[in-house]
Amino acid sequence: MKVAVLAGGRSSEHEVSLRSGQAVAGGLREAGHEAVEVTIARDGRWSAPGGSVELTPGGGLLGADAVFPALHGAFGEDGSVQGLLEWLDVPYVGSDVLASAICMDKLTLKRLFAEHGVPQVEFTAVEGNDWWGRCEQLGLPLWVKPSRMGSSVGITRVEKLDDLDAAVELALRHDPRVIVEASASGREVECSVLGNAEPRASLPGEIVSQGVWYDFEAKYTEGGMELRVPAPVGEEAVERVRELAVTVFALAGCSGLARCDFFVEPDGSVLVNEINTMPGFTDTSVYAKLFEATGTGYPELCHRLVELAVERHLQARAYEF
Repeated sequence: MKVAVLAGGRSSEHEVSLRSGQAVAGGLREAGHEAVEVTIARDGRWSAPGGSVELTPGGGLLGADAVFPALHGAFGEDGSVQGLLEWLDVPYVGSDVLASAICMDKLTLKRLFAEHGVPQVEFTAVEGNDWWGRCEQLGLPLWVKPSRMGSSVGITRVEKLDDLDAAVELALRHDPRVIVEASASGREVECSVLGNAEPRASLPGEIVSQGVWYDFEAKYTEGGMELRVPAPVGEEAVERVRELAVTVFALAGCSGLARCDFFVEPDGSVLVNEINTMPGFTDTSVYAKLFEATGTGYPELCHRLVELAVERHLQARAYEF
């Protein structure tokens, strides 16, 4: 198939997305597809080899059979580009508009988890007049985060309440919606999910950061973290992580792919942290590494995701709007 690979974008994760896009294009070519690399500049302009890109409803995108939006963060992973691709009536890799938006907004996702009894760390929103008191009740340390950012941008670990206001101010620079979470004492474990109606989970891996915590530098600097696969948390916890990954994937309405993040506590209990619907996608990124350890190589993974995109698109066309 001819696949348009979108990379770059307007978010703070522009450079990471470019790396993901290059890797995806290479993986698709290795799997036998024709990949056309489309770059979205920081100012929102779209370009491809040969010039700018014209977006025409009903005309697809550069005559592609499918689109792989290797975009991270705002204006790419939050449902906005997914809505555009729906408008263009072209199959695309990953979750639809609603699931993308839900998973991008930590507050919305965690409230959904709470409604369905999914185990997770305690949290509160910076809203109303009593948010400070609610934060105080969570205990220390606290994690203050923009609700709709990725790659640990704008996140602060708060060790004493005197630093809470400054942490909230930093988060507010990135998003008017801010979430404050209690700290988990468990090990950081991640699990990749692949599929549509019948998703399957990879072996989980443990993230061991070389710094104080798994921040932006640790994620994207060589040697900043170590990935241990399978996660050395015991067979029972491994199976629980895989079970929960598939459960929350379906609960949020995800399709195609997602990376689900967890904490495995000292007593063996598992807490869900978040869902990333378009995680970093280089061949050395956690999502791909976890499936490689489970028996699915990078080119095969890229190929399967395009197949899933076309499958979901054909199913959606069965309905009249």
